[in-house]
Amino acid sequence: MGKTSSKRGEPRIEKQIIFKSKGGDVFRIPAIYYNENEKRLFAFAEKRKSRDESDAVALVMRKGKVNINSEVKWSKPKVLMRKCSCGYRPMNPCVVYENHTETLFLFFIYVIETELWQIEHHLNMARLCYITKKKSGNKWSEVTDLTDVLPEINSWSTFGVGPGHGIQTESGRMIVPAYAYTGPEDKEPIPHAFCFYSDDYGSTWKCEEMLSKASMECQMTEILDSSSKDSLIYCNARTFGGHRVQAKIDKTGFHTLTTVTPLEELNAGCHGSVISFPAQSGDEDPSQEKWLLFSHPTKQKSDWESLHLGVYLSTSPVRSVGEFNLVWSQPWVINKGPSGYSDLAYIEDGWFACLMECGEKTATEEIACQVFSYDEILKGIPDFRT
Repeated sequence: MGKTSSKRGEPRIEKQIIFKSKGGDVFRIPAIYYNENEKRLFAFAEKRKSRDESDAVALVMRKGKVNINSEVKWSKPKVLMRKCSCGYRPMNPCVVYENHTETLFLFFIYVIETELWQIEHHLNMARLCYITKKKSGNKWSEVTDLTDVLPEINSWSTFGVGPGHGIQTESGRMIVPAYAYTGPEDKEPIPHAFCFYSDDYGSTWKCEEMLSKASMECQMTEILDSSSKDSLIYCNARTFGGHRVQAKIDKTGFHTLTTVTPLEELNAGCHGSVISFPAQSGDEDPSQEKWLLFSHPTKQKSDWESLHLGVYLSTSPVRSVGEFNLVWSQPWVINKGPSGYSDLAYIEDGWFACLMECGEKTATEEIACQVFSYDEILKGIPDFRT
């Protein structure tokens, strides 16, 4: 169970180590999903033999049972996918749940060669794959490989999914966030965020159009416009520094947002996570209004090391019909010290879980789960005004 912290400004429940790097094993790239019916968290990660992507050897999982105090008791780790004898490595876990068939999908790429090698040679060596688990079962399916049924993939230099989590919209569309490096062979490929989607409960998949602006690893979430009742998809994507790309998908396509509070990107860029959750307005009648939470390191330590994972809150994402008005708060730091990739999940009743890379000296020492409440967010954000 998670212990209680007494330090001012820190989450009440201490973070729990889910995957510990030791004995030649390094765990990276967290992904998390919460099943409300089972009251259970599913935590995923890559297992590597070093920090390098070329040393990825497996995808692993732990399940966490959540009690009424939002404390979590975790199962033992389980290996879901291993490196193939032919050299292909499972990477970039991205989890999404299909409600109609009550099926959990774990997307990933099976890849040989490094991302840099593929970019330099304009030669994609990544394959789009997933495995599934049915309701309450412990058995995962065999691998489904979608690469050959999506001809667009052949024209890319390389691509990745997520990492982290996908979503299923109110209409039933499943969305798996992704990015791909594209461009003519005589020029350096440029990355663009997009998504894979399914409108038939995950039976068949298609590619959404790409965002025109350069953008990398991304996550997406849905907000319902209370005026028009239309669905708006918000995308938050990594960049090469400056500010993160914030965009929307609507009936007219995939567009960069301008009426937003800029979110600073670290020098080398870092993955971040975004979720929508029921508005915590205190009204007795729950509405369809959704608020947003975003997680990302807040400080650069060196070219490849970042510090102090923070969460940012937006309580007014939609201004008028079809238009975002994203005003982001200052961050509340939920992990002081080395911090890397993270993934957020809304538990329910105003509680959240964040699966994060962290450690004392480097962010690759462990992957830990931090549980915290909306009330703690409000208290932790400097000078927050609702």
